[in-house]
Amino acid sequence: MRKIIQIMLFSFLIFCSTSNAFGQEKTSNDPDISIKETLYTKYKKEVQAYNKKEFDTLFFEFFAKQSDKKTTLSKEEFYTYTIKIAIYSEKLGLLYKAQKEEAQKAKQDWFERSYSDYLNSKK
Repeated sequence: MRKIIQIMLFSFLIFCSTSNAFGQEKTSNDPDISIKETLYTKYKKEVQAYNKKEFDTLFFEFFAKQSDKKTTLSKEEFYTYTIKIAIYSEKLGLLYKAQKEEAQKAKQDWFERSYSDYLNSKK
């Protein structure tokens, strides 16, 4: 129970500090942002419970499927992989405070991946 309260307090503080810092609502040019946010919410707890072996399996499975010229991932499959990897990057930032900035950058990079770019790379 105490851990839940700490997480909620931390989330609240982050929310307050970012809303004050940026003041204006960010508008994203990403047409798939709603899919990404839905998947993020859906998989966050699951991925945060991953150990290194489970993550490595996910990571290598994604790259194997992505590089396979015979198959094309659906939009939801593609974003499921990228969002799960982004969540794990976020987890690493929480575990290793010294690498928090790099983990946040990695999370953002994975979150910003585009399905249309993926399809273009398949051509």
